[in-house]
Amino acid sequence: MAEYKLANGGVLTDEDIDRICKEFETESWAGRLQRIHQGPAAVADEPLVTVTVKIPQSMVEAIDERAQNRSDFIRRAIAAAL
Repeated sequence: MAEYKLANGGVLTDEDIDRICKEFETESWAGRLQRIHQGPAAVADEPLVTVTVKIPQSMVEAIDERAQNRSDFIRRAIAAAL
């Protein structure tokens, strides 16, 4: 029987999974589901507006060397300047 370590440090076994599945299928499960957000994380609590600017290729290359996410890097740079 396999055991799976959970992010909170708990352990879940194949037997636990089978039991929970049976409870869920018979509508006797007393657990609680959490909403799992899909897609990128929200960057603001208000609508986003696309702003297109042209910058030299060398600046784009420098950004890409320093950051994994180009848009996030540029947003932070603008926020720091405001």
